[in-house]
Amino acid sequence: MTSAALRDFVRQRARYYCEYCQTAEWLTGLEGEVDHIIPRTNGGPTVAENLCLACSSCNGNKHAKTHAIDPDTGAKVELFHPRQQTWHEHFIWSEDGVRILGLTPCGRATITALQMNHALVVAARS
Repeated sequence: MTSAALRDFVRQRARYYCEYCQTAEWLTGLEGEVDHIIPRTNGGPTVAENLCLACSSCNGNKHAKTHAIDPDTGAKVELFHPRQQTWHEHFIWSEDGVRILGLTPCGRATITALQMNHALVVAARS
C-alpha cells in the first residue's frame, strides 16, 4: 500500500499528468492512479523510483505487464519506464495533437499495450 505522502509526491512530480500518455487529470476529470512500473507481483518495490502517475485507462490496460509486442517488428520489448526513460525519445504527438505516435519499438509496444490512442482518450484530447 502506498502512503498518502508518497501518493502526493508522485502526483506532484508528474505535474498531475499521466506519465505514460501525458493526459492531464483535469482533462479526464479523474485523479491519476499510482502505478508500480515494475509490478509488485514481479518484485517491484513501493518506492518513489518505481512509481509513476497513470491515468485509469493506462493503468487499467497495463495491469502487471512489463513487456509487450512491437506491432512493427513483432519483437517482445520492455514497456516504457517513466523513471528511466525520456518520453520524447519514444513518443511524439500527431500533427493534430490528439494521437501519440511511437518512435521506437518500446514506444510502439507501449502505445499498443496501454491502448494510449483508445477512441475515448483521443476524443477527450480533441
